[in-house]
Amino acid sequence: MDIGSIFLILAILIPVVIFISRPLLERSATSVSHAEQDVSTLLAKRDQVVATIQELDDDYNLGKIPSEVYPNQRMTLLQNGADVLRQIDAYQEAPAAETAEDRLEAALVSRRQTFESTKNQGRKNGNAVPPVPDDDLEQRIASRRRLHQGKAGGFCPKCGRPVQADDRFCPKCGATLG
Repeated sequence: MDIGSIFLILAILIPVVIFISRPLLERSATSVSHAEQDVSTLLAKRDQVVATIQELDDDYNLGKIPSEVYPNQRMTLLQNGADVLRQIDAYQEAPAAETAEDRLEAALVSRRQTFESTKNQGRKNGNAVPPVPDDDLEQRIASRRRLHQGKAGGFCPKCGRPVQADDRFCPKCGATLG
C-alpha cells in the first residue's frame, strides 16, 4: 500500500470518527426536572380521562350502557379529571380563572368537535357521498365511469368472475372471452 492510499483512508476515516464520536463527547443531555415529569404525567392522565369520558358518552348514545349506570360513571370520571386538573394547576404559577370542571368540559367539547369535523371530512372524500364534478374534465371522467359500471354481460368460463358485455378478455385471469 503506498502512502497516498493511507492518506486517503485517513482523510475519510478521521472525519467519520469525529462525526460519530461527537455526541458521546458533548454530554449536554437536557435534564428534565421532577416537576416537569409530574406535569407531563398529569397531562397524559388528563388526556386519558377526556378520551374515556368521550368513549363513555358515545357508548351511552349508542345504548351500550344503561341509563342508571351512566350518570355515576360519568360523575366519577369528571371528578377524576377535575382532580388531575387541580394537580396541574398546583404546578403552574398563575391559577386559571375558570374552574377545573369547566376546563374539562371545554376539553371534551373541543375534542368532540374535532372528531365530528374529521368524521365529516372522511365522508366528503369517501364513498358515502359522491364527489361533485367541478369542471368539464371531471364530468367527462364521471360519465365514462358510469358507462363502464354497467351490468355484467356474463361470467368468465375459466375463473367465474363477472365480465362486461364488451370485454374481450377476463379482467382477473386474462382468459379470452367468446
